[in-house]
Amino acid sequence: MRDCTPVIVAARRTAIGTAGRALAALSVDELLAPVLREIARESLGPGDHVDQVVAGIARGPGGNPARVAALAAGLDPNVAAITVDLQCGSGLAAICLAADMVAAGSATIVLAGGAESASNAPVGRARFAPSEIGDPDMGPAAEDLARHFGVSRKRQDEYAIRSHERALASRELIASEIIPVAGLTEDQRPRHLKAEVLARMPAAFVSDDTSPPGTVTAGNSCGISDGAAAVMIVPEWWRAERRMTGLAMRSWATVGVDPRLPGIGPVPAITRILAATSLTLDELDVLEITEAFAAQVLSVTDALGLDALGSDAGRVCPFGGAIAIGHPWGASGAVLMVRLFTLLVRHSDGRRVGAAACAVGGGQGIAALVERTDG
Repeated sequence: MRDCTPVIVAARRTAIGTAGRALAALSVDELLAPVLREIARESLGPGDHVDQVVAGIARGPGGNPARVAALAAGLDPNVAAITVDLQCGSGLAAICLAADMVAAGSATIVLAGGAESASNAPVGRARFAPSEIGDPDMGPAAEDLARHFGVSRKRQDEYAIRSHERALASRELIASEIIPVAGLTEDQRPRHLKAEVLARMPAAFVSDDTSPPGTVTAGNSCGISDGAAAVMIVPEWWRAERRMTGLAMRSWATVGVDPRLPGIGPVPAITRILAATSLTLDELDVLEITEAFAAQVLSVTDALGLDALGSDAGRVCPFGGAIAIGHPWGASGAVLMVRLFTLLVRHSDGRRVGAAACAVGGGQGIAALVERTDG
């Protein structure tokens, strides 16, 4: 019987542009289409045909942008396309849905990922949960999380500096992920930060007279951004026939948590995928978490028992994350998987097992675990 374990064999993304700047003129489908086109061009051989496109978008224009992008990419009109919404986890949710299709044998080649044009997002706040339960904006929710888990302002600023430094230091390696779109060839946001400058920044989501004082600032939070990312997922038998190196998807899960503390969602999601594979946290070589806020990442790693600023710094977002490169909401989960492909396949230094995880507004978390598989 053919092995239908889903395997990622290609992964690409746009550079991430700061909202209102280099990519602002492009819609979500215009961001995603060139990524899909490039993956198909570089990965498909004669007789290979994409079966499905799945794309995650958080604040899109409505309709079915996945279908628009698939057609704009030049894929056959017979290729079906689905747009999914799990807010900041949308790109990773699309990949997990594609993995379900491949594992079930209902599709052989699926392109999956996410896109976001924050520059063109609808005006107005989205609802994440019923107001009577508690529906905080993500910034105030990060403040609440920092207070709940005792994450200090100093640690948040240290983590933000680390994210930018790592993104800048790895730019040459990260370049292999990126396809040029609208002339943008590298992420716009990373820059050199100084601790004394971060320390002077006011709290972004509470008033100055709040007690205790706020700790979440513009400096230790992600940037609002535009971008797209996607992967190609195939069954193991297809990969083995072509002797390709890829990332086998071993487990994936979506969970619910208290909507008043949505940032903690990755903790039970990561716990679940580890249990499903009988792996321990120590056996993860890399953990990529969407860095919406330093407070949120540190709360998650603290709850898991990881020292993200110390002994585990080399495996938690080792090339930096959304605090440095930006957070194109619906694309960010897919960006994490592209990054794992870079770390474990393109530029592997012996690491083989990784996980990606996102916190989701409304009190959810999503995570997926992958393992390098060789030709």
